[in-house]
Formats: sequence, structure tokens, C-alpha cells
Amino acid sequence: MINGQIRDREVRVIGENGDQLGIMPIQEAMRLAQEAELDLVKIAPKAQPPVCKIIDYGKYRYELARKEKEARKKQKIVEVKEVRLSPNIDTNDLNTKVNNAKKFITKGNKVKVTLRFRGREMAHVQQSKHILDDFAELLSDVAVVEKPAKMEGRNMSMVLTEKR
Repeated sequence: MINGQIRDREVRVIGENGDQLGIMPIQEAMRLAQEAELDLVKIAPKAQPPVCKIIDYGKYRYELARKEKEARKKQKIVEVKEVRLSPNIDTNDLNTKVNNAKKFITKGNKVKVTLRFRGREMAHVQQSKHILDDFAELLSDVAVVEKPAKMEGRNMSMVLTEKR
């Protein structure tokens, strides 16, 4: 809220160079802002009394936008890559999948390892859990298990993330 939009009776006012001007009626705070040819901006509406600052509103919005842009630039988006396995996978195929997962993890992504059961394979779910355990063991030098193996319908899956 700025200038005329502020409806409180009394506000705590901070001057343009950051010094406390104290608690005063809104009319006096507006007068001070107009004398300085700046805007009265409510920066802490939940405080008792609300805190207003005498600043150039356009410059204030520009600074906020710039800070937000900097924060977006610094953040890294972590993707979740999926590696699918089947219960009757051979060791060489498993090693290939492990190498793919290792590439994903070293790039900073999470890896969801899914073991898919089809048809009669559903009868041997418990015997196949060791495949996911072996997969996690082969990647133990670069990854840790974030979410342990769990059945979800016809799939058993776990999530691996980079070791810190």
C-alpha cells in the first residue's frame, strides 16, 4: 500500500535514509513524504502499529524485481530422471542402467528407480526387492537413498539423490 491507500490512524515512520522518525498520525507522515517529494509505503502491515517508510516507490519496486531476478538466477532446478527395470534383468543390463543413473546423479538430478511387474511377475514381488537393493548398493559411492523401495500399484520404486 502506498500514500492514500494506507487507512491506519497511526503508523511508525522510517525516514528516507533509514532513521526512525517515531509513531505519528497518518496525516503527518503523508505530509513528511510530500515535503520530501517521495512516497509513503507500508512495508510491515502486520506490525503494531504498521511500519511505513518514506521512499521512492518506483525505485523500491525496481530493487525488489532485481533481487527476485538474482534469486531466480542462482537457484538450480532439480529434475527427477527415471530408470525402469524389470524383475528378470540380467547383470550386464543392470550395469548399463547403473551407469545411466550415475550420469544423471553426477549432473545433479534425482533418480527414480522403478521396478515394473507384469502379469505373473506380481506373484514374486518380495523376491525381486533385492534388485533395487543391489542397484542402490552399486551407486552407494555417488548416491544415497532418499525414499526407500515401496510398492505403488504394479511398480516398486525408490528415489536416489546425490551424496553431499
